[in-house]
Amino acid sequence: MLARPTSHVLLAVAPYVALGALLLLRLPPSHPGPGLGPGNRLTLARATLVLPLAAPAFMPGVVTGTGYWWLVVLSAIALVLDALDGPLARRTETVSAFGARFDMELDAFLLVALSVLLWRTGKAGSWVLLIGGLRYAFVLGGILWPRLRGELPPRRRRKVICAVQGIVLVVGLAPVILPALATVIAALALLLLVYSFAVDTWWLAAGGISLRPSRNPSNVDAA
Repeated sequence: MLARPTSHVLLAVAPYVALGALLLLRLPPSHPGPGLGPGNRLTLARATLVLPLAAPAFMPGVVTGTGYWWLVVLSAIALVLDALDGPLARRTETVSAFGARFDMELDAFLLVALSVLLWRTGKAGSWVLLIGGLRYAFVLGGILWPRLRGELPPRRRRKVICAVQGIVLVVGLAPVILPALATVIAALALLLLVYSFAVDTWWLAAGGISLRPSRNPSNVDAA
């Protein structure tokens, strides 16, 4: 259905093997609940939709119009499930740092695959790869500059902008979307992503000091 050579099955299977190995190695003994827990099981189910995107994204060849529609459908379902695993974990009281990291890494992989796929359509230039690559550039920056490895405070901004990236890339992949429109919406999404990373980088570089003045005068006096 995706009009891909049979040999690409190996590339589709390899991520599953790698994911299984990582889960066995990284799942902490103190993880709440039996096994992975409901939220992580949903994330794992989402991975079954996301990981097959590696084959058409990272191996040469041409995906047909029908193939792109299948990619759009699989990616759209994965994006919808992404909004459900967190609430499920909270409802079942199985929230964990492992689950948050699992979800984040899968989201990062999805953005890489989608940005490569959009680039391969020719609807956007190679700059669109930054949508999937900025997060890994940030991680690399943390290796070179330890201050960037600091813990960031929770912000809804990150979740919203990350969701926007996925939605824009999936919409851009749809065969009915013209290259000009795909380029514009992807460029706007990238600007939002750059802004988000810039804010977090600035915050960490400043030593975790809030850039906004305190609204409570007592806080200033105490400082």
